Amino acid sequence: MSVLKVTKDNFFDVKNSDKTVLLDFYADWCGPCRMVGPIIEEIAKENPHILVGKINVDEQQELASAFSVMSIPTLVVLKGGEVVNKSMGAKPKQQILNMIEV
Repeated sequence: MSVLKVTKDNFFDVKNSDKTVLLDFYADWCGPCRMVGPIIEEIAKENPHILVGKINVDEQQELASAFSVMSIPTLVVLKGGEVVNKSMGAKPKQQILNMIEV
């Protein structure tokens, strides 16, 4: 499965997904975000049971604010529409996978 571009228009469906959701809050100009990007893509391809979405904080300021994103990259894991894990800063693949398995 590929990474879904998440906007305020499709966020309701993403939040209410039956799958575990991994959200990557990022910006195109952010160096650490560009480091995490390929890892997020890899996780999406290798784990079809997870809905992986990317949220551009410059374009989706309302969503960034709703999740209290203060620095990027910020990764958020949702299960049943609720935040079960949140992490700021670039992380290696295994740490991101560990966040999902909570």
